Amino acid sequence: MIIKIIIVLLLIFILFNLFRALFIMVSGKTGGRPMSHFLGRRVLFSVVVLVVVIAALKLGFIKANNSPINATAHIQIQTNTATPHQQSANTKQLPEKQNAYL
Repeated sequence: MIIKIIIVLLLIFILFNLFRALFIMVSGKTGGRPMSHFLGRRVLFSVVVLVVVIAALKLGFIKANNSPINATAHIQIQTNTATPHQQSANTKQLPEKQNAYL
C-alpha cells in the first residue's frame, strides 16, 4: 500500500512541475529558474516512477494484471443448420421445386 502512495505522490509532483513550466511559458517571466528546469524535473521523476513500478513488480510489492496474450482462446464451433440457396442478381422469386417422391 505504501508503494502505491509513493507512486501517486510522485505523479502529483510530476504534474506540479509540468504546470509550473506552463505558467513560466505563458507568463514569459525570465527571472528565476527557466522553464527547462521544471520540464527536466518532470522527465527525471517520470523515470523514477517507472523504475519504482518495475522494481515493485519484480519484488512482489504490487501485482500486475494478467496479460491478454497468455489467455486461452475460446473456440466456437458452429454447425450449419441452414440449407444452401442458390443466389442470383435476379430479384424475381423463383418457383419452389418440389420432390415428386415424397
